[in-house]
Amino acid sequence: MDNKKHKVITEIFQLCVSRNNLIFDNNLVKEICKKHKFGNPFDATKIDSSDELPTSLKEEDYFIVHLGEGRHAFVRGINIGFHDFEEVKEDSIFDWKYRQSILNEFGTSEANILSVANNQRIIHDFLYEDIVANPKVYHPSRTKMSISYRIGSERIDSYNLQMEIDLTMELHGEVTVFEGKNGFPKDFAIYQIFHPFKYYSVLKKEKKLEVNLITCCYVLRKIDSGQSVLRLYNYTFEDDDDVGSIKLLKSAQYNLIRR
Repeated sequence: MDNKKHKVITEIFQLCVSRNNLIFDNNLVKEICKKHKFGNPFDATKIDSSDELPTSLKEEDYFIVHLGEGRHAFVRGINIGFHDFEEVKEDSIFDWKYRQSILNEFGTSEANILSVANNQRIIHDFLYEDIVANPKVYHPSRTKMSISYRIGSERIDSYNLQMEIDLTMELHGEVTVFEGKNGFPKDFAIYQIFHPFKYYSVLKKEKKLEVNLITCCYVLRKIDSGQSVLRLYNYTFEDDDDVGSIKLLKSAQYNLIRR
């Protein structure tokens, strides 16, 4: 991570501790970013993996949560806010033959990663165990909702929280939200999949949607010696009020072999 980003986060954390208020807003972020000449204030509070946390936060066991309406907070419990990717078992590693498209390896965006997994029917095999399954596909979207939930013993209340959903699929009332990433990081920020999970859970409870099951699918891609390797993880939450209730349903690795 850019060292300037570490400096920005560290200074904001120190300011919050000194004033005994761990909630801060985008105005403070912009001010500190300008001071350290960090050009993207909107990226300053985005921490996808615990490896990206500055040393100061790791030592004090704090990470950042988003509260909506341009507000954020430092919350204790890195091991609750981040989840380690499980090791894929040997019997869940597959060689997947495919005919390469000119665009498969062209892009490295999250959308491209998910497109490759979808176009090659890998998602269908992994989620539905049926490569001819025909789920409804809903492309990247943003939505807002006010939600409350727990991180450990701390209550988090967010208002008009913006959620970014990379991809959504639905089949027979089963809704799956997707997150795609390049590389094989050791862990991920749980909010990335918990927020969309909570969104659909609220809609289900309010009987606005007839949803039978809600799960989350993380898709990772790494290109090794010109060959794409995809790892897929399917999660759910046993308690839609608790970030720490994340549960792995299954995982698999697909080694793409060109025909």
